[in-house]
Amino acid sequence: MATIRIPPVLRPSVGGDREVAAEGSNVGEVLHSLVDAHSETQDQIFGADGDLNRYVNVYLNDEDVRVLDGLETSVSDGDTVVILPAMAGGGR
Repeated sequence: MATIRIPPVLRPSVGGDREVAAEGSNVGEVLHSLVDAHSETQDQIFGADGDLNRYVNVYLNDEDVRVLDGLETSVSDGDTVVILPAMAGGGR
């Protein structure tokens, strides 16, 4: 089982938890396990095409999954998946 670290913006959708345990053999399955348990997170994590929303970054043990195998990146028991919404701003 993997641990998903939940960012503050998603915590209301998971009952306020900072971390959630989830099953899956790859990052996509782990994230879908989260969505199955907390359906409110669906639109915040995935786009209509089923891919990650472009403003969501996902890390597996501190490695950006986009430079690994994306949603197909293998996950082992004890791994940590971190969801980080991209920050916008910089305007004046």
